Amino acid sequence: MKVIRDPVHGYIELDELSLKLIDTSLMQRLRRIKQLGLSSLVYPGANHTRFEHSLGVMHLATMLMNQLDNISDNEKNGLKAAALLHDIGHGPYSHVTEGTVKYYTRKKHDDVRDVIKKDEIANILREHDIDPETVAKHIKGETALGQILNSEIDVDRMDYLVRDAHYTGVTFGLVDYERLIHEMEIFGNILVVRWGGLKAAESLLLSRFLMYPSVYYHHVSRIAETMYVRAIQNLIERGILSPFELNKMDDGSLFEVVRSDDGYAGELGKCIEERKLFKRALRVGFQSLGVDVLRYRDNVERVEKEIADIAGIDSRYVLIDIPNTPEIEEMKALIRTDSKMQHLDDVSQVVATLEQAHKDNWKMGVYTPKEYRDVVGRVAREFFEVKRPMKQYRLTEY
Repeated sequence: MKVIRDPVHGYIELDELSLKLIDTSLMQRLRRIKQLGLSSLVYPGANHTRFEHSLGVMHLATMLMNQLDNISDNEKNGLKAAALLHDIGHGPYSHVTEGTVKYYTRKKHDDVRDVIKKDEIANILREHDIDPETVAKHIKGETALGQILNSEIDVDRMDYLVRDAHYTGVTFGLVDYERLIHEMEIFGNILVVRWGGLKAAESLLLSRFLMYPSVYYHHVSRIAETMYVRAIQNLIERGILSPFELNKMDDGSLFEVVRSDDGYAGELGKCIEERKLFKRALRVGFQSLGVDVLRYRDNVERVEKEIADIAGIDSRYVLIDIPNTPEIEEMKALIRTDSKMQHLDDVSQVVATLEQAHKDNWKMGVYTPKEYRDVVGRVAREFFEVKRPMKQYRLTEY
């Protein structure tokens, strides 16, 4: 048994199984993948990685398992392995490349069956009498124990919220995860929170709600990520980069490919490297656009071209960012009382009010170089029929 020091959780114990898994190339690769993608352009301290997050998830999963009844040591080892390995399917810069990888491979970052069954990982698991297929199911949340890692309220969320808050320096990631874990149990093969953990569950949702506009959807991060995704797509379309190799790369190796390109991708990469990012020509929410704006998500490039043609500029310099419909999965977590189980949003007025508030955080962005900002903004407002006058949207830039 070895002990390491984590800046968030304190001392984390590593047994023989954990040490062997950590020393694999797949786990070591996570040291070179930032947890928050390009958020360090906004928060300079946000350089933490998927590797330390994985250690934190294993630590919290172990805490929760240790208080559950009727779990064998072998089952605990299986879930501990799943906790360590749950992010090995992430591509470079984490969620920045996930959409591109999924588009070409039809796999999300937690679809890791093929990877886990390969020799390096599989041999270690079998040495400890752990079935690789069961570990893969744990990671997907397809087992009762797997819900600890992947469900409405899980230890993955707990760790990334407190860890992201720590490294960005924001004060919103205050989650009483120790109390929450203490009040969780598996009841009828379903992971539930006892009534005593209601306030801790509320703190998790409030933290996530506040972290979204401040960190995860900060406009500078969204601009940089949109630019980076377009650079990657350009390299794939030109045959320079294979989408099937993308999720095997790390941040550095991918950025080197982008930076060394002598075309459009390289131009965007240089802008990101020097932090000379596109600017917001338009950034508005459902209040000004209506939910019908989501219909453009599948035709973004056509809309970019139309706006660019009217503005009289190259369509490559108009980027539109339309995020997914905002959802709060945690609202449907089950709270168990003495008499029945209810969804979290049914027992908490605080949580019930967050659904609409979360939609208010949603923003669509139209980004362009500084010199085109005024003309692109005017055309974009007319195209999307924005309801409020222009002066409402002239925002200062950092």
